[in-house]
Amino acid sequence: MEDGNMELKEIQTLEGHSDRVWSLAWNPATGTSNNPPVLASCSGDKTVRIWEQTPSNGLWNCKAVLDETHTRTVRSCAWSPCGKFLATSSFDATTAIWENIGGDFECVSTLEGHENEVKSVSWNASGSLLATCSRDKTVWIWEVMPGNEFECVSVLQGHTQDVKMVKWHPTMDVLFSCSYDNTVKVWAEDGTGDWHCAQTLGESNNGHSSTVWALAFNAEGNRMVTCSDDLTLKIWKTDDGGMESSNDLASWHHLCTLSGYHDRTIFSVHWSREGIIASGAADDALRFFVESNDGLVDGPSYKLLLKREKAHDMDINSVQWGPKETRLLASTSDDGTIKIWELATLT
Repeated sequence: MEDGNMELKEIQTLEGHSDRVWSLAWNPATGTSNNPPVLASCSGDKTVRIWEQTPSNGLWNCKAVLDETHTRTVRSCAWSPCGKFLATSSFDATTAIWENIGGDFECVSTLEGHENEVKSVSWNASGSLLATCSRDKTVWIWEVMPGNEFECVSVLQGHTQDVKMVKWHPTMDVLFSCSYDNTVKVWAEDGTGDWHCAQTLGESNNGHSSTVWALAFNAEGNRMVTCSDDLTLKIWKTDDGGMESSNDLASWHHLCTLSGYHDRTIFSVHWSREGIIASGAADDALRFFVESNDGLVDGPSYKLLLKREKAHDMDINSVQWGPKETRLLASTSDDGTIKIWELATLT
């Protein structure tokens, strides 16, 4: 992938939310030949919208509006791996679980316990665990029980400030959280059901010097990218060897820092299945990075593949690659829209 032969095509702008759009999530069970791609978006307007692409013309349409459940901003949304359930977390201190029943979404469970705003929600790879985090500085782990019941199995305390995001590792039941306290924490279960902080990535080990807003993994799960209010992206790596059992958890190490590409807070980052990193920021811009094979003397480095200024009219809050091997990307913004993009190869 050379810089010169890629272009970012704007496919469609999705309008309907009446306030800023915070986050989006692609349904992982969609995007196949007989199952058109579906995504969910959530907003300061207290609603969640479900969007689906029409196969005949490729246009996206709003299929459902999930409202009358959250009483404040819906900050984050995440699909279960099977694609049947959608979890939504809100400033009203609750997380709602929605089930797709024959095309209609019903709220089948409400998770309560956080003291205030829930900022993020994430399912583990098997769909058996859910994690939430909040401005109350805690991370909660919930076990999915029969009958749409969710039992809190652990409340993780360790962050000293608002926790911005939780994300499960793509292949192991190891949880990552990032915070206003400038750190990323790695949480693991010790084999007896007790969860603990296995590692903290902070400024002392080449970490961020300001709020860490988001993190994402590559498809293999041996690299992680984080983004921050310090205007940098950081790539972290782990040695594959120890990533099998959480008793012998491999530690994460700083690989490189990408700086000078955004000039305002970087709110979102996501790694595509084929290794392209996308970032979105308060400078209204999108950036794309790939691993560079030059200068292998110092180990791997990353280079800018493509940039798009003024991708939105206001701050970009979320960027997410579509499921499967597609080069579709969706972005959400304070401007109230979701945009669908395609990273295309120039012919």
